[in-house]
Amino acid sequence: MKGTKRMRLTRRHVDLVHRPIDDPGPKLLPGFRAATDADYAEAVDGMLASCPGDEFWLFGYGSLIWRPETAFEEKRLAHAIGWHRRFCLGPDYRYRGSHDRPGLMMALDRGGQCTGMVYRLPQEGLEAELHRLIRRELSQLPSAFPWRWISVRTDHGALKALTFAMDRRSPRYVAGLPDEEIAQVLASACGFRGSMAEYLFSTITMLESLGIHDRNLWRLQSLVAERIEAECGLANTPPDHTAG
Repeated sequence: MKGTKRMRLTRRHVDLVHRPIDDPGPKLLPGFRAATDADYAEAVDGMLASCPGDEFWLFGYGSLIWRPETAFEEKRLAHAIGWHRRFCLGPDYRYRGSHDRPGLMMALDRGGQCTGMVYRLPQEGLEAELHRLIRRELSQLPSAFPWRWISVRTDHGALKALTFAMDRRSPRYVAGLPDEEIAQVLASACGFRGSMAEYLFSTITMLESLGIHDRNLWRLQSLVAERIEAECGLANTPPDHTAG
């Protein structure tokens, strides 16, 4: 990897907070309803109808980078101006959190800038790929992070890309939490897909491997590692020389 920085949050930290948890199944949050096949079809139709060009680009900033699950024909480094990564989507009682320790998911929030990846999706089978994408990102309505088109910059020029961004009007939007409180949640929350610490570790590891250094996430990983060490009675764990 580029640079000399080393993560304080390591695979050892992730293993320490991992807890095997059965999938509790979907549970609707107050004021929300389950998305239906008709909702998914409407969303995909809207994406296709509103595509601003001949090519269909998707902007990824988190797990869509390290676990894309979507076929693509080309990828580029991309900069989204006016957006930044933020752990501001809550609560998660299922995937990486529980009712005892709810998770706080990362989303694309207003302000700043965010460097991620754009993926050009194949025209053949595009509708099927979008159905797979929307079912991954949407389970309840109204969506707290609906799809939208944003402008991004790449080395080959500017383009419009589809992404999923936080709706600040949603009751699931968590604003104003200091990093220390966010880190406490990320250090303890765990669901059937794994822990929040694992999500943070995987995201930063992949970003750094691509030469993307997110200062906010970098500060969080150090705080999360510190809290895990304190909780488990450990001395400062040596930095991870495989990531960072």
